[in-house]
Amino acid sequence: MDLNSRKNILPILQKYNVFAKKSFGQNFLINEDTLDEIVKTAELSPKDTVIEVGPGLGVLTAELAKIAKKVISLELDRTLLPLLAETLKDFQNIEILNQDALKYSTQESPYKIVANIPYNITSHLINHFLQAENKPTSLTLLVQKEVAQKMFTLEPDMTVLSLQVAIFGKMKLVKIIPAGHFHPAPKVDSAIIHIKLFTKKDPEYIPSETALKILKVAKICFSGRRKKLRNTLPKEFHEKAAQINLDLSLRPERLSTKQWRSLLLD
Repeated sequence: MDLNSRKNILPILQKYNVFAKKSFGQNFLINEDTLDEIVKTAELSPKDTVIEVGPGLGVLTAELAKIAKKVISLELDRTLLPLLAETLKDFQNIEILNQDALKYSTQESPYKIVANIPYNITSHLINHFLQAENKPTSLTLLVQKEVAQKMFTLEPDMTVLSLQVAIFGKMKLVKIIPAGHFHPAPKVDSAIIHIKLFTKKDPEYIPSETALKILKVAKICFSGRRKKLRNTLPKEFHEKAAQINLDLSLRPERLSTKQWRSLLLD
């Protein structure tokens, strides 16, 4: 079923009496080129298990299922389930779960995240999977352009989100996607991003327990974003800061990922 145009999706939306809901942050992807770019970026193989968040009309879901071994698609909007049952009826390797992705805990390992995610849960979703006990090997996401750019920005304008991504993996901003590639069209453009998580073989890899400790301290420092580190960095780390020649007159956003790592690593 070709759902890559407004002309084709309107009848099925009317048939099931469904519409894009602002409360769920729904904007249905309807551009074939963008769809192909997402799948290409994900670097899928027939051995892969994919977790998709917010399948919408099932357009991306179907393309993933053509390549991957299994696709687990998490859809919170119950009204879309009958529609998805029709658009994805030809696939036997898709499992649709009516579940909140932010409460989902996967037992599948390894797996990849590929999704056109609702703008309003972007940072929460990335936090959830990067900090999960069983992490994905990669995340390929279609997100709001401004959020993607912030995630890609390190010092001197670091955020907790960009620090987190840099600690757990390597991010690539793949392509800017115009608002017209969605129905309904959002007010802002989007971007395809790819985060490949570090493995134990990578020199940048640090254990999850240490990474979470770094983020915990960083959040404390960033809570007083315009304050200098001497006023926000917990006192227990001041001696270590002196050992690594870290200037406590700096603001937290000016620290590099390497400095955050050095501050918390023994």
